[in-house]
Amino acid sequence: MTEGFDAISEPVARRVTSGLSKIGTVLRSRAWKGAGSAGVTPTQAQALELLRGRPTSLGGLAARLGVSAATASNAVGTLVDKGLVAKEPGANKRSVTLRLTTAGETMADRASEWPDFLSGAVETLDSREQTAMLRSLVKLIRTLQQNGDIPPQRICVTCRFFQPHVHADSVNPHHCDYLDEPFGDRHLRLDCAEQVDASPEQQRLAWQRFTSAWTT
Repeated sequence: MTEGFDAISEPVARRVTSGLSKIGTVLRSRAWKGAGSAGVTPTQAQALELLRGRPTSLGGLAARLGVSAATASNAVGTLVDKGLVAKEPGANKRSVTLRLTTAGETMADRASEWPDFLSGAVETLDSREQTAMLRSLVKLIRTLQQNGDIPPQRICVTCRFFQPHVHADSVNPHHCDYLDEPFGDRHLRLDCAEQVDASPEQQRLAWQRFTSAWTT
């Protein structure tokens, strides 16, 4: 019976992709609805979220948004006009650092709440399912990042502070050198303000060690 279904079904990867695409459609719709009610565009709202906790240059923001410098400049210009972002002198006379204003911090907090409807759906999964999904998302994001399909992400598994499977504790086997604390897969971050990219070789070795436990 299983072989029969295999013969008539689409590949699993295609069905998973279709499911992710459906979720992405809903997220875009909610982003436009939420951003529009707040008087910003989804790109501007995303810029606010990215600047929260980590001021950066225009070029750095454009890279994290995955847009051109011109698009980022237009978004930032509007946010500056709205009093949500401030421009400050950078490390040298030619550079500018972008920082959220108090009003920008408030707006960024509001923007972070727009996907809450999806969080409610994820919470219907039990803790093991949630952890497995998080681990799978880490792998997908890392792969997309390596392929150049998305801008670099501030994830644990590419960070120089990430030490996978160095503790005997099966619940918290990893170690964060920045916090000097053990942690488990359920604590993996997809956007950490303290993340610092490890060297390519360090990333390769860490990933190899991190994923080796998945097959044991």
